[in-house]
Amino acid sequence: MRKVLIYTGPICNYCSAAKHLLSKKKIRYEEVDIGNNTEKREEMLRKSNGAKTVPQIFIGDKHVGGYVELKALENNGELDSLLEI
Repeated sequence: MRKVLIYTGPICNYCSAAKHLLSKKKIRYEEVDIGNNTEKREEMLRKSNGAKTVPQIFIGDKHVGGYVELKALENNGELDSLLEI
């Protein structure tokens, strides 16, 4: 299974929804809270080509986007194959 990385921030309903979707599917992920960490925020901006909103989700080397994009992948049946389940 590919590594899942999710950049999150404080009081973020979309972050919570993304983590819930991943957990419900029993997908392990690494969470990086950028709330008070400017170094990690800059890392996220570089990796996501400047996307400033959270969550920013990566599966392997692929930048998925945010919760809306993650949910669309799940709804279209593409998330499992992206994860190589």
